[in-house]
Amino acid sequence: MRPALDIADIFRAHGPAWRLAQAGHLSLGQLKAMSAIEACRTAELGGHVERCEDCDHVQIAYNSCRNRHCPKCQGAAAQRWLQDRQAELLPLTYYHVVFTLPAQIGDIAFQNKAVVYSALFKAASETLLTIAADPRHLGARIGLTAVLHTWGSALTHHPHVHCIVPGGGLSPDGQRWISCKPRFFLPVRVLSRLFRRLFLDRLAEAHAEGRLVFFGDLAGLADRAAFTTRIAPLRRVEWVVYAKRPFAGPDSVLAYLARYTHRVAISASRLVSMDDNGVTFRWKDYRQNGAARRKTMTLAPAEFIRRFLIHVLPSGFHRIRHYGLFANTVRAANVAKARALLDAPAPAPATDANPDTAPVKPAITCPCCGGRMVLVEIFERGATPRTAPTRPAFGIDSS
Repeated sequence: MRPALDIADIFRAHGPAWRLAQAGHLSLGQLKAMSAIEACRTAELGGHVERCEDCDHVQIAYNSCRNRHCPKCQGAAAQRWLQDRQAELLPLTYYHVVFTLPAQIGDIAFQNKAVVYSALFKAASETLLTIAADPRHLGARIGLTAVLHTWGSALTHHPHVHCIVPGGGLSPDGQRWISCKPRFFLPVRVLSRLFRRLFLDRLAEAHAEGRLVFFGDLAGLADRAAFTTRIAPLRRVEWVVYAKRPFAGPDSVLAYLARYTHRVAISASRLVSMDDNGVTFRWKDYRQNGAARRKTMTLAPAEFIRRFLIHVLPSGFHRIRHYGLFANTVRAANVAKARALLDAPAPAPATDANPDTAPVKPAITCPCCGGRMVLVEIFERGATPRTAPTRPAFGIDSS
């Protein structure tokens, strides 16, 4: 069922005024995201018409925009990604570690997204791989999947990475599987301090190489001395590395990933209302506990759009990455070796190798009588279908 309010409604109602007011200040990626979200599952992108063989019910299915910042398109993308990952899960306890940048880095990160977000990924992954390899801790080569989120619950800029790590790894010679202690993976304080050093060193290196840009109130940070003075206090404070309770099992890891891998800054389910004065949405205040943390917030439409668009990632930037044993080029071989050492059977293949017995995609069923829907027409972008629906179209995505 279509939600009563979604991001596209807000963009269509207030986007034109926002674009006009911000002319020359929006990136191409932000403009593309807005346009894609507004057009998603509308006649502007084309689609097809289906008719029920039994009751002649007719419905229109509009195409999806497939933009990675569109809330409507992420469900199908997440399912495809999870199907690929399911065969790689090991029969182990998995741990969830979150690395967060201090607020003092936020404005620098906003003006240098690709450089700073990449440094965040690299520092977090190197921290886990280094501490895990240390014989004083685990003494093993581990693998991990990292997912970048750039938002807080109130849509503020809050860059952090969620790392999903199995509780163990291969011995240095690759002949044994070494498991971590029950319900304990790696010491958080040790992770925090190494993460702080690695990230700040990478940030200073990027500045020295001229890969950081500064404008507006931050223009003075282009001077190396000013930049060094700015980040010096951050070397003396504790950085937040949070190790959550381990997952109950591989199935719960998949359930978690389904919620987190393809999430956007805010989903339609959190939107409450919209009018000319503001957009109201639900959020969680993590400074409070229990029911008191669940609140609503109303932002002026322009501010809501601004907050949503600050989370648009640079073109081509990967926000899901794999490291160590799970690095793309060696993942299949390492997962197979881990399964052998753990004496765990390989999962059943996702599809039958024999095309004659491969599962067939189920037919779309009629919402009125349950009969089989058949394709009767395809129409191009911006065109109007010749066949009229038997009731108002409701944007089914079967593209």
